Amino acid sequence: MKRQKLQLFFSTIMLVAILATSCSKKAISPLGNSLFSVNPSPLELVGNKVPVTINGRFPAKWFDKNTSVVVTPYLKYNGGEALGTSYTFQGEKVAGNGTVVNYETGSTFVMRSEFTYTEAMKKSELYLRFAFSRDGKTIPGFGDLKIADGVVSTASLASAANVSPAVAPDAFQRIIKETYDADIMFLIQQAQLRSSELNSSNLAAWKDLVKEADENTRKNIDVEVAAYASPDGGFKLNEKLAEQREKNTSDYLKKEFKKKAIDTEINAKYTAQDWEGFKKLVEASSLQDKRLILDVLSMYPDPETREREIKNISVIYSDLAETILPKLRRSRLIANVEVIGKTDQELKAAATSDMSGLSVEELLYAANLDGVSKEKVYTYITQKYPNDYRGWNNLGAYHYANGQAAKAAQAFAKASSASSKSPEASMNQALLAMAEGNTAKAEQLLGNAAGASSLGEALGLLYLQKGDYNKAVQSFGDAKTNNAALAQLLTQNYNKAQQTLNAVTKKDATTYYLSAIVAARTNNTSGVVGNLKSAIQNGVSAKAIANDIEFSKFLTNSDIKNMLFK
Repeated sequence: MKRQKLQLFFSTIMLVAILATSCSKKAISPLGNSLFSVNPSPLELVGNKVPVTINGRFPAKWFDKNTSVVVTPYLKYNGGEALGTSYTFQGEKVAGNGTVVNYETGSTFVMRSEFTYTEAMKKSELYLRFAFSRDGKTIPGFGDLKIADGVVSTASLASAANVSPAVAPDAFQRIIKETYDADIMFLIQQAQLRSSELNSSNLAAWKDLVKEADENTRKNIDVEVAAYASPDGGFKLNEKLAEQREKNTSDYLKKEFKKKAIDTEINAKYTAQDWEGFKKLVEASSLQDKRLILDVLSMYPDPETREREIKNISVIYSDLAETILPKLRRSRLIANVEVIGKTDQELKAAATSDMSGLSVEELLYAANLDGVSKEKVYTYITQKYPNDYRGWNNLGAYHYANGQAAKAAQAFAKASSASSKSPEASMNQALLAMAEGNTAKAEQLLGNAAGASSLGEALGLLYLQKGDYNKAVQSFGDAKTNNAALAQLLTQNYNKAQQTLNAVTKKDATTYYLSAIVAARTNNTSGVVGNLKSAIQNGVSAKAIANDIEFSKFLTNSDIKNMLFK
Protein backbone atom coordinates (compact mmCIF):
# COMPACT_ATOMS: atom_id res chain seq x y z
CA MET A 1 0.00 0.00 0.00
CA LYS A 2 2.83 2.31 0.89
CA ARG A 3 4.52 1.49 -2.41
CA GLN A 4 1.30 2.33 -4.36
CA LYS A 5 1.10 5.75 -2.69
CA LEU A 6 4.70 6.44 -3.56
CA GLN A 7 4.09 5.56 -7.20
CA LEU A 8 1.03 7.86 -7.27
CA PHE A 9 3.10 10.73 -5.83
CA PHE A 10 5.82 10.43 -8.53
CA SER A 11 3.17 10.12 -11.24
CA THR A 12 1.60 13.41 -10.12
CA ILE A 13 4.98 15.18 -10.17
CA MET A 14 5.66 13.91 -13.70
CA LEU A 15 2.24 15.11 -14.87
CA VAL A 16 2.84 18.61 -13.45
CA ALA A 17 6.27 18.70 -15.10
CA ILE A 18 4.80 17.63 -18.45
CA LEU A 19 2.05 20.25 -18.20
CA ALA A 20 4.56 22.94 -17.26
CA THR A 21 6.80 22.02 -20.18
CA SER A 22 3.83 22.00 -22.49
CA CYS A 23 2.79 25.48 -21.34
CA SER A 24 6.31 26.85 -21.75
CA LYS A 25 6.35 25.75 -25.36
CA LYS A 26 2.89 27.07 -26.13
CA ALA A 27 2.87 29.02 -29.39
CA ILE A 28 2.59 32.84 -29.07
CA SER A 29 -0.54 34.11 -30.73
CA PRO A 30 0.21 36.77 -33.38
CA LEU A 31 -0.82 40.42 -33.04
CA GLY A 32 -2.98 42.06 -35.66
CA ASN A 33 -1.94 45.32 -37.30
CA SER A 34 -5.23 46.83 -36.08
CA LEU A 35 -3.50 47.11 -32.69
CA PHE A 36 -1.05 49.67 -34.12
CA SER A 37 -1.40 53.17 -35.51
CA VAL A 38 1.36 55.12 -37.27
CA ASN A 39 1.90 58.87 -37.50
CA PRO A 40 2.37 59.99 -40.19
CA SER A 41 0.94 57.35 -42.42
CA PRO A 42 2.30 57.02 -45.02
CA LEU A 43 5.68 58.06 -43.65
CA GLU A 44 7.11 61.35 -44.86
CA LEU A 45 10.62 62.66 -45.43
CA VAL A 46 11.53 65.68 -43.25
CA GLY A 47 14.89 67.19 -44.11
CA ASN A 48 17.01 64.06 -44.60
CA LYS A 49 15.21 61.95 -41.99
CA VAL A 50 12.03 59.86 -41.96
CA PRO A 51 10.51 60.23 -38.47
CA VAL A 52 7.71 57.99 -37.23
CA THR A 53 5.63 57.59 -34.07
CA ILE A 54 4.03 54.18 -33.49
CA ASN A 55 1.19 53.78 -31.01
CA GLY A 56 0.49 50.18 -30.03
CA ARG A 57 -1.45 48.02 -27.59
CA PHE A 58 -0.81 44.62 -26.02
CA PRO A 59 -4.25 43.00 -25.36
CA ALA A 60 -5.34 41.76 -21.94
CA LYS A 61 -4.14 38.23 -20.99
CA TRP A 62 -1.83 38.09 -23.98
CA PHE A 63 1.56 39.02 -22.54
CA ASP A 64 2.96 36.01 -20.64
CA LYS A 65 4.32 36.94 -17.22
CA ASN A 66 7.61 35.12 -17.83
CA THR A 67 8.26 36.39 -21.36
CA SER A 68 10.17 39.36 -22.85
CA VAL A 69 9.93 40.77 -26.36
CA VAL A 70 12.14 43.20 -28.26
CA VAL A 71 10.13 45.13 -30.85
CA THR A 72 12.11 46.71 -33.70
CA PRO A 73 10.49 48.89 -36.38
CA TYR A 74 12.21 48.78 -39.76
CA LEU A 75 11.73 50.09 -43.25
CA LYS A 76 11.86 47.41 -45.90
CA TYR A 77 12.69 48.44 -49.45
CA ASN A 78 14.07 46.91 -52.60
CA GLY A 79 17.61 45.86 -51.84
CA GLY A 80 17.66 46.31 -48.11
CA GLU A 81 16.16 47.47 -44.86
CA ALA A 82 16.80 50.23 -42.31
CA LEU A 83 16.38 49.48 -38.61
CA GLY A 84 14.71 51.90 -36.22
CA THR A 85 14.96 52.15 -32.43
CA SER A 86 14.26 48.88 -30.59
CA TYR A 87 11.99 48.79 -27.52
CA THR A 88 11.98 46.00 -24.88
CA PHE A 89 8.80 44.88 -23.10
CA GLN A 90 8.62 42.23 -20.37
CA GLY A 91 6.10 40.23 -18.33
CA GLU A 92 5.47 40.89 -14.66
CA LYS A 93 7.76 38.08 -13.41
CA VAL A 94 10.75 38.98 -15.58
CA ALA A 95 13.72 40.66 -13.90
CA GLY A 96 15.02 43.28 -16.33
CA ASN A 97 14.95 46.90 -17.49
CA GLY A 98 12.21 46.61 -20.09
CA THR A 99 8.76 48.15 -19.91
CA VAL A 100 6.55 45.90 -17.76
CA VAL A 101 3.26 44.77 -19.33
CA ASN A 102 0.42 43.73 -17.00
CA TYR A 103 -0.96 40.31 -17.90
CA GLU A 104 -4.56 40.92 -16.81
CA THR A 105 -5.08 44.35 -18.39
CA GLY A 106 -2.42 44.53 -21.11
CA SER A 107 -1.03 48.00 -21.88
CA THR A 108 -0.58 50.69 -24.50
CA PHE A 109 2.82 51.94 -25.59
CA VAL A 110 4.51 54.52 -27.85
CA MET A 111 7.62 53.94 -29.95
CA ARG A 112 9.49 56.69 -31.78
CA SER A 113 12.08 56.17 -34.51
CA GLU A 114 13.64 57.92 -37.43
CA PHE A 115 15.45 56.62 -40.47
CA THR A 116 18.15 58.33 -42.51
CA TYR A 117 16.63 58.64 -45.96
CA THR A 118 17.94 56.98 -49.07
CA GLU A 119 16.26 57.15 -52.46
CA ALA A 120 15.37 53.45 -52.34
CA MET A 121 12.98 54.21 -49.46
CA LYS A 122 10.69 56.03 -51.86
CA LYS A 123 8.94 52.68 -52.37
CA SER A 124 9.05 50.96 -48.98
CA GLU A 125 6.99 49.47 -46.16
CA LEU A 126 7.15 49.84 -42.39
CA TYR A 127 7.31 46.56 -40.42
CA LEU A 128 7.60 45.52 -36.80
CA ARG A 129 9.92 42.66 -35.88
CA PHE A 130 9.30 40.74 -32.61
CA ALA A 131 12.05 38.79 -30.83
CA PHE A 132 10.74 36.73 -27.88
CA SER A 133 12.69 35.21 -25.02
CA ARG A 134 11.96 33.28 -21.83
CA ASP A 135 14.42 32.47 -19.05
CA GLY A 136 17.17 34.04 -21.11
CA LYS A 137 16.51 31.81 -24.10
CA THR A 138 15.10 32.73 -27.49
CA ILE A 139 11.70 31.18 -28.15
CA PRO A 140 9.66 30.98 -31.35
CA GLY A 141 7.32 33.86 -32.04
CA PHE A 142 5.49 34.96 -35.16
CA GLY A 143 6.44 36.69 -38.39
CA ASP A 144 7.10 40.37 -38.98
CA LEU A 145 4.04 42.60 -39.09
CA LYS A 146 3.50 45.30 -41.74
CA ILE A 147 1.90 48.42 -40.26
CA ALA A 148 2.34 51.23 -42.84
CA ASP A 149 3.50 52.26 -46.28
CA GLY A 150 6.23 54.83 -46.97
CA VAL A 151 7.78 57.20 -47.85
CA VAL A 152 6.39 60.48 -49.18
CA SER A 153 9.73 61.82 -50.38
CA THR A 154 8.71 65.15 -51.90
CA ALA A 155 11.18 67.06 -49.68
CA SER A 156 14.02 65.27 -51.49
CA LEU A 157 13.29 67.41 -54.55
CA ALA A 158 15.19 70.28 -52.87
CA SER A 159 18.26 70.83 -55.00
CA ALA A 160 21.47 72.84 -54.61
CA ALA A 161 21.69 72.89 -58.40
CA ASN A 162 18.53 75.00 -58.40
CA VAL A 163 20.27 77.84 -56.49
CA SER A 164 22.09 80.48 -58.50
CA PRO A 165 25.72 80.70 -57.33
CA ALA A 166 26.80 84.06 -55.92
CA VAL A 167 28.74 86.19 -58.41
CA ALA A 168 31.12 88.75 -56.89
CA PRO A 169 30.19 92.24 -58.14
CA ASP A 170 32.26 94.57 -60.26
CA ALA A 171 32.76 98.24 -59.39
CA PHE A 172 32.58 99.39 -63.00
CA GLN A 173 31.08 102.84 -63.48
CA ARG A 174 30.19 104.23 -66.86
CA ILE A 175 30.71 107.74 -65.55
CA ILE A 176 33.15 108.44 -62.73
CA LYS A 177 32.85 111.80 -61.03
CA GLU A 178 36.06 113.40 -59.74
CA THR A 179 36.62 116.73 -57.99
CA TYR A 180 39.88 118.73 -57.83
CA ASP A 181 40.39 121.83 -55.66
CA ALA A 182 42.86 124.69 -55.42
CA ASP A 183 42.78 127.76 -53.15
CA ILE A 184 43.79 131.38 -53.74
CA MET A 185 44.38 133.03 -50.35
CA PHE A 186 43.85 136.74 -49.52
CA LEU A 187 45.17 139.07 -46.86
CA ILE A 188 42.82 140.43 -44.23
CA GLN A 189 40.31 142.93 -45.64
CA GLN A 190 41.88 142.71 -49.14
CA ALA A 191 40.62 141.33 -52.47
CA GLN A 192 43.72 141.79 -54.64
CA LEU A 193 45.22 138.69 -56.26
CA ARG A 194 48.84 138.31 -55.19
CA SER A 195 51.55 137.01 -57.48
CA SER A 196 52.74 134.58 -54.78
CA GLU A 197 49.34 132.90 -54.95
CA LEU A 198 48.99 133.01 -58.74
CA ASN A 199 52.45 131.47 -59.22
CA SER A 200 51.95 128.62 -56.75
CA SER A 201 52.63 125.08 -57.91
CA ASN A 202 49.20 123.93 -56.68
CA LEU A 203 47.39 126.45 -58.88
CA ALA A 204 49.58 125.55 -61.88
CA ALA A 205 48.82 121.86 -61.45
CA TRP A 206 45.10 122.61 -61.14
CA LYS A 207 45.09 124.60 -64.40
CA ASP A 208 46.96 121.80 -66.20
CA LEU A 209 44.38 119.31 -64.97
CA VAL A 210 41.55 121.49 -66.27
CA LYS A 211 43.23 121.77 -69.67
CA GLU A 212 43.81 118.01 -69.91
CA ALA A 213 40.18 117.27 -69.02
CA ASP A 214 38.92 119.87 -71.51
CA GLU A 215 40.93 118.27 -74.34
CA ASN A 216 40.07 114.66 -73.42
CA THR A 217 37.11 113.33 -75.40
CA ARG A 218 36.30 110.93 -72.55
CA LYS A 219 35.99 113.70 -69.98
CA ASN A 220 33.47 116.43 -69.27
CA ILE A 221 34.40 119.36 -67.04
CA ASP A 222 32.82 122.34 -65.35
CA VAL A 223 34.52 124.86 -63.08
CA GLU A 224 33.24 126.63 -59.98
CA VAL A 225 34.59 129.58 -58.04
CA ALA A 226 33.49 129.99 -54.42
CA ALA A 227 34.84 133.12 -52.72
CA TYR A 228 34.69 133.70 -48.94
CA ALA A 229 35.41 136.18 -46.21
CA SER A 230 36.14 135.22 -42.62
CA PRO A 231 33.34 135.86 -40.04
CA ASP A 232 35.17 138.74 -38.32
CA GLY A 233 34.76 142.37 -39.45
CA GLY A 234 31.00 142.79 -39.87
CA PHE A 235 28.60 141.49 -42.49
CA LYS A 236 28.57 144.46 -44.92
CA LEU A 237 32.34 144.68 -45.11
CA ASN A 238 32.68 140.94 -45.56
CA GLU A 239 29.98 140.82 -48.22
CA LYS A 240 31.80 143.46 -50.28
CA LEU A 241 35.13 141.69 -49.79
CA ALA A 242 33.76 138.25 -50.78
CA GLU A 243 32.04 139.70 -53.85
CA GLN A 244 35.22 141.43 -55.00
CA ARG A 245 37.34 138.33 -54.39
CA GLU A 246 34.93 136.30 -56.50
CA LYS A 247 35.03 138.86 -59.35
CA ASN A 248 38.81 139.15 -59.35
CA THR A 249 39.23 135.38 -59.30
CA SER A 250 36.69 134.81 -62.08
CA ASP A 251 38.25 137.48 -64.29
CA TYR A 252 41.68 135.92 -63.79
CA LEU A 253 40.45 132.45 -64.70
CA LYS A 254 38.66 133.69 -67.81
CA LYS A 255 41.89 135.20 -69.07
CA GLU A 256 43.86 132.06 -68.25
CA PHE A 257 41.31 129.81 -69.94
CA LYS A 258 41.31 131.97 -73.04
CA LYS A 259 45.11 131.92 -73.13
CA LYS A 260 45.17 128.11 -72.80
CA ALA A 261 42.20 127.62 -75.19
CA ILE A 262 40.10 125.98 -72.46
CA ASP A 263 36.45 125.97 -73.44
CA THR A 264 34.47 125.67 -70.21
CA GLU A 265 32.12 127.93 -68.31
CA ILE A 266 32.84 129.30 -64.86
CA ASN A 267 30.07 129.21 -62.28
CA ALA A 268 30.83 131.66 -59.49
CA LYS A 269 29.35 132.53 -56.10
CA TYR A 270 30.47 134.18 -52.86
CA THR A 271 29.75 133.81 -49.15
CA ALA A 272 29.98 136.91 -46.97
CA GLN A 273 30.79 135.13 -43.70
CA ASP A 274 32.01 131.56 -43.84
CA TRP A 275 30.62 130.30 -40.56
CA GLU A 276 30.36 126.71 -41.84
CA GLY A 277 34.03 126.68 -42.79
CA PHE A 278 34.85 128.31 -39.48
CA LYS A 279 33.06 125.57 -37.54
CA LYS A 280 34.82 122.77 -39.45
CA LEU A 281 38.26 124.29 -38.87
CA VAL A 282 37.59 124.78 -35.14
CA GLU A 283 36.35 121.18 -34.79
CA ALA A 284 39.51 119.90 -36.47
CA SER A 285 41.84 122.19 -34.50
CA SER A 286 43.78 121.64 -31.29
CA LEU A 287 42.60 124.89 -29.68
CA GLN A 288 42.56 124.53 -25.92
CA ASP A 289 38.99 125.71 -25.29
CA LYS A 290 37.43 125.04 -28.70
CA ARG A 291 34.34 123.62 -26.96
CA LEU A 292 33.45 127.16 -25.80
CA ILE A 293 33.50 128.44 -29.39
CA LEU A 294 31.39 125.54 -30.65
CA ASP A 295 28.88 126.17 -27.84
CA VAL A 296 28.59 129.80 -28.94
CA LEU A 297 27.91 128.71 -32.53
CA SER A 298 25.12 126.37 -31.40
CA MET A 299 23.57 128.88 -28.97
CA TYR A 300 23.55 131.99 -31.18
CA PRO A 301 22.35 131.74 -34.78
CA ASP A 302 22.67 135.53 -35.37
CA PRO A 303 26.06 136.31 -37.04
CA GLU A 304 26.67 139.59 -35.16
CA THR A 305 25.92 138.00 -31.79
CA ARG A 306 28.21 135.11 -32.61
CA GLU A 307 31.08 137.40 -33.53
CA ARG A 308 30.61 139.50 -30.40
CA GLU A 309 30.47 136.50 -28.07
CA ILE A 310 33.53 134.89 -29.64
CA LYS A 311 35.53 138.12 -29.34
CA ASN A 312 34.55 138.27 -25.67
CA ILE A 313 36.49 135.03 -25.16
CA SER A 314 39.73 137.01 -25.31
CA VAL A 315 41.99 134.12 -24.34
CA ILE A 316 40.90 132.13 -27.38
CA TYR A 317 40.30 134.89 -29.90
CA SER A 318 43.97 135.68 -30.39
CA ASP A 319 44.59 132.05 -31.34
CA LEU A 320 41.63 132.16 -33.74
CA ALA A 321 42.94 135.27 -35.43
CA GLU A 322 46.30 133.59 -35.94
CA THR A 323 45.41 130.02 -36.88
CA ILE A 324 41.77 129.80 -38.07
CA LEU A 325 40.56 133.06 -39.61
CA PRO A 326 43.35 133.46 -42.23
CA LYS A 327 42.36 130.11 -43.77
CA LEU A 328 38.84 131.43 -44.46
CA ARG A 329 39.98 134.42 -46.60
CA ARG A 330 40.07 132.64 -49.90
CA SER A 331 38.67 131.78 -53.28
CA ARG A 332 38.14 128.08 -53.77
CA LEU A 333 38.60 126.77 -57.33
CA ILE A 334 36.69 123.58 -58.04
CA ALA A 335 37.06 121.41 -61.14
CA ASN A 336 34.23 118.89 -61.50
CA VAL A 337 35.35 116.18 -63.93
CA GLU A 338 33.24 113.37 -65.36
CA VAL A 339 35.33 110.50 -66.69
CA ILE A 340 33.30 108.61 -69.32
CA GLY A 341 34.05 104.91 -69.46
CA LYS A 342 34.09 102.56 -72.43
CA THR A 343 30.82 101.64 -74.09
CA ASP A 344 29.47 98.10 -73.99
CA GLN A 345 30.47 97.71 -77.64
CA GLU A 346 34.05 98.76 -76.87
CA LEU A 347 34.27 96.47 -73.85
CA LYS A 348 32.84 93.54 -75.82
CA ALA A 349 35.33 94.09 -78.64
CA ALA A 350 38.24 94.13 -76.20
CA ALA A 351 36.96 91.12 -74.25
CA THR A 352 36.76 89.05 -77.44
CA SER A 353 40.18 90.09 -78.79
CA ASP A 354 42.81 91.81 -76.61
CA MET A 355 41.93 92.12 -72.92
CA SER A 356 45.27 93.59 -71.84
CA GLY A 357 44.01 97.18 -71.96
CA LEU A 358 41.04 96.57 -69.64
CA SER A 359 41.02 97.16 -65.89
CA VAL A 360 39.83 94.43 -63.54
CA GLU A 361 36.52 96.27 -63.06
CA GLU A 362 36.01 96.54 -66.82
CA LEU A 363 36.82 92.84 -67.21
CA LEU A 364 34.37 91.77 -64.51
CA TYR A 365 31.68 93.90 -66.12
CA ALA A 366 32.44 92.74 -69.66
CA ALA A 367 32.17 89.08 -68.69
CA ASN A 368 28.41 89.52 -68.40
CA LEU A 369 27.87 91.06 -71.83
CA ASP A 370 26.12 89.00 -74.49
CA GLY A 371 28.53 87.19 -76.78
CA VAL A 372 31.42 87.29 -74.28
CA SER A 373 32.90 84.04 -72.92
CA LYS A 374 32.64 84.16 -69.13
CA GLU A 375 35.09 81.30 -68.77
CA LYS A 376 37.68 83.04 -70.96
CA VAL A 377 37.40 86.41 -69.22
CA TYR A 378 37.36 85.03 -65.66
CA THR A 379 40.32 82.77 -66.44
CA TYR A 380 42.23 85.81 -67.72
CA ILE A 381 41.40 87.73 -64.53
CA THR A 382 42.76 84.91 -62.35
CA GLN A 383 46.01 85.06 -64.33
CA LYS A 384 46.45 88.85 -64.39
CA TYR A 385 44.92 89.58 -60.97
CA PRO A 386 45.47 86.36 -58.98
CA ASN A 387 44.98 88.11 -55.63
CA ASP A 388 41.52 89.41 -56.54
CA TYR A 389 39.15 86.77 -55.16
CA ARG A 390 36.36 87.87 -57.50
CA GLY A 391 37.97 86.34 -60.58
CA TRP A 392 38.37 82.95 -58.88
CA ASN A 393 34.87 83.06 -57.38
CA ASN A 394 33.16 84.01 -60.62
CA LEU A 395 35.08 81.36 -62.55
CA GLY A 396 33.87 78.85 -59.96
CA ALA A 397 30.31 80.14 -60.31
CA TYR A 398 30.55 79.57 -64.07
CA HIS A 399 31.71 75.97 -63.54
CA TYR A 400 29.03 75.37 -60.88
CA ALA A 401 26.25 76.61 -63.16
CA ASN A 402 27.51 74.21 -65.83
CA GLY A 403 27.54 71.19 -63.53
CA GLN A 404 31.33 71.02 -63.11
CA ALA A 405 31.41 70.65 -59.33
CA ALA A 406 35.07 69.60 -59.03
CA LYS A 407 36.34 72.60 -61.00
CA ALA A 408 33.98 74.88 -59.09
CA ALA A 409 35.28 73.60 -55.74
CA GLN A 410 38.90 74.30 -56.75
CA ALA A 411 38.08 77.84 -57.87
CA PHE A 412 36.05 78.64 -54.73
CA ALA A 413 38.90 77.38 -52.54
CA LYS A 414 41.36 79.70 -54.32
CA ALA A 415 38.91 82.60 -53.90
CA SER A 416 38.80 81.98 -50.15
CA SER A 417 42.60 81.81 -50.02
CA ALA A 418 42.94 85.08 -51.94
CA SER A 419 40.82 86.99 -49.42
CA SER A 420 39.66 86.33 -45.88
CA LYS A 421 36.54 88.33 -46.71
CA SER A 422 34.97 86.61 -49.68
CA PRO A 423 31.25 86.23 -48.87
CA GLU A 424 30.36 84.97 -52.33
CA ALA A 425 32.94 82.18 -52.15
CA SER A 426 31.68 81.16 -48.71
CA MET A 427 28.11 80.96 -49.97
CA ASN A 428 29.13 78.96 -53.02
CA GLN A 429 31.15 76.53 -50.91
CA ALA A 430 28.02 76.13 -48.77
CA LEU A 431 26.09 75.14 -51.89
CA LEU A 432 28.64 72.42 -52.60
CA ALA A 433 28.33 71.20 -49.01
CA MET A 434 24.53 71.06 -49.28
CA ALA A 435 24.80 69.17 -52.56
CA GLU A 436 26.64 66.51 -50.52
CA GLY A 437 24.07 66.68 -47.70
CA ASN A 438 26.50 68.25 -45.22
CA THR A 439 24.19 70.80 -43.62
CA ALA A 440 26.50 71.40 -40.62
CA LYS A 441 29.38 72.54 -42.84
CA ALA A 442 27.00 74.57 -45.02
CA GLU A 443 25.57 76.39 -42.00
CA GLN A 444 29.08 77.32 -40.84
CA LEU A 445 30.03 78.64 -44.28
CA LEU A 446 26.83 80.65 -44.64
CA GLY A 447 27.75 82.46 -41.42
CA ASN A 448 30.53 84.14 -43.46
CA ALA A 449 28.38 84.89 -46.50
CA ALA A 450 26.61 88.09 -45.42
CA GLY A 451 26.08 90.37 -48.40
CA ALA A 452 26.41 87.69 -51.06
CA SER A 453 23.90 87.76 -53.85
CA SER A 454 21.26 84.99 -53.72
CA LEU A 455 22.08 84.36 -50.05
CA GLY A 456 18.35 84.11 -49.31
CA GLU A 457 18.03 81.20 -51.74
CA ALA A 458 20.98 79.40 -50.15
CA LEU A 459 19.51 79.85 -46.66
CA GLY A 460 16.15 78.64 -47.95
CA LEU A 461 17.78 75.47 -49.24
CA LEU A 462 19.57 74.97 -45.91
CA TYR A 463 16.28 75.17 -44.03
CA LEU A 464 14.65 72.78 -46.50
CA GLN A 465 17.40 70.25 -45.86
CA LYS A 466 17.03 70.72 -42.11
CA GLY A 467 13.26 70.24 -42.32
CA ASP A 468 12.40 73.76 -41.10
CA TYR A 469 9.99 74.61 -43.89
CA ASN A 470 8.53 77.82 -42.43
CA LYS A 471 12.00 79.38 -42.16
CA ALA A 472 12.70 78.20 -45.69
CA VAL A 473 9.65 80.09 -46.97
CA GLN A 474 10.81 83.25 -45.18
CA SER A 475 14.34 82.97 -46.57
CA PHE A 476 13.22 82.47 -50.16
CA GLY A 477 11.05 85.58 -50.01
CA ASP A 478 9.71 86.36 -53.48
CA ALA A 479 12.15 84.07 -55.32
CA LYS A 480 10.54 82.32 -58.29
CA THR A 481 12.36 79.01 -58.17
CA ASN A 482 11.57 75.32 -57.78
CA ASN A 483 13.05 75.31 -54.27
CA ALA A 484 10.92 78.27 -53.20
CA ALA A 485 7.79 76.55 -54.54
CA LEU A 486 8.77 73.32 -52.77
CA ALA A 487 8.97 75.16 -49.42
CA GLN A 488 5.50 76.60 -50.01
CA LEU A 489 4.16 73.17 -50.98
CA LEU A 490 5.60 71.56 -47.84
CA THR A 491 3.90 74.21 -45.70
CA GLN A 492 0.67 73.34 -47.56
CA ASN A 493 0.33 76.75 -49.22
CA TYR A 494 -0.63 75.16 -52.52
CA ASN A 495 -1.99 78.26 -54.24
CA LYS A 496 1.23 80.18 -53.57
CA ALA A 497 3.34 77.21 -54.63
CA GLN A 498 1.56 76.99 -57.98
CA GLN A 499 1.88 80.75 -58.53
CA THR A 500 5.62 80.47 -57.94
CA LEU A 501 5.93 77.51 -60.31
CA ASN A 502 4.02 79.39 -63.00
CA ALA A 503 6.53 82.25 -62.67
CA VAL A 504 9.68 80.11 -62.97
CA THR A 505 11.58 81.51 -65.95
CA LYS A 506 13.25 78.32 -67.14
CA LYS A 507 10.85 75.49 -66.38
CA ASP A 508 12.38 72.02 -66.16
CA ALA A 509 11.32 68.51 -65.21
CA THR A 510 11.22 69.39 -61.49
CA THR A 511 8.98 72.40 -62.17
CA TYR A 512 6.36 70.22 -63.85
CA TYR A 513 6.77 67.42 -61.32
CA LEU A 514 6.11 69.83 -58.43
CA SER A 515 3.09 71.21 -60.28
CA ALA A 516 1.79 67.64 -60.61
CA ILE A 517 2.18 67.13 -56.85
CA VAL A 518 0.30 70.38 -56.14
CA ALA A 519 -2.46 69.13 -58.45
CA ALA A 520 -2.49 65.72 -56.72
CA ARG A 521 -2.78 67.25 -53.27
CA THR A 522 -5.65 69.47 -54.41
CA ASN A 523 -7.45 66.63 -56.26
CA ASN A 524 -6.96 68.23 -59.67
CA THR A 525 -6.80 65.16 -61.92
CA SER A 526 -6.34 67.06 -65.18
CA GLY A 527 -3.51 69.03 -63.58
CA VAL A 528 -1.84 65.78 -62.52
CA VAL A 529 -2.14 64.33 -66.02
CA GLY A 530 -0.92 67.42 -67.88
CA ASN A 531 2.03 68.15 -65.62
CA LEU A 532 3.18 64.53 -65.44
CA LYS A 533 3.13 64.42 -69.22
CA SER A 534 5.40 67.51 -69.33
CA ALA A 535 7.62 66.05 -66.59
CA ILE A 536 8.11 62.84 -68.59
CA GLN A 537 8.87 64.84 -71.74
CA ASN A 538 11.59 66.63 -69.75
CA GLY A 539 13.23 63.47 -68.46
CA VAL A 540 11.31 62.13 -65.45
CA SER A 541 11.00 58.34 -65.63
CA ALA A 542 7.65 56.57 -65.56
CA LYS A 543 9.06 54.27 -62.86
CA ALA A 544 9.81 57.19 -60.56
CA ILE A 545 6.23 58.43 -60.91
CA ALA A 546 4.75 54.97 -60.34
CA ASN A 547 6.79 54.59 -57.15
CA ASP A 548 5.80 58.00 -55.75
CA ILE A 549 3.07 57.76 -53.09
CA GLU A 550 1.98 61.30 -54.02
CA PHE A 551 0.35 59.81 -57.13
CA SER A 552 -0.79 56.41 -55.78
CA LYS A 553 -4.50 57.19 -55.92
CA PHE A 554 -4.22 58.38 -59.54
CA LEU A 555 -2.51 55.28 -60.95
CA THR A 556 -5.86 53.78 -61.96
CA ASN A 557 -6.64 56.81 -64.14
CA SER A 558 -6.64 55.68 -67.76
CA ASP A 559 -4.60 58.64 -69.04
CA ILE A 560 -1.93 58.12 -66.39
CA LYS A 561 -1.91 54.35 -66.93
CA ASN A 562 -1.31 54.93 -70.63
CA MET A 563 1.59 57.24 -69.83
CA LEU A 564 3.26 55.01 -67.26
CA PHE A 565 2.51 51.47 -68.38
CA LYS A 566 2.83 51.47 -72.14
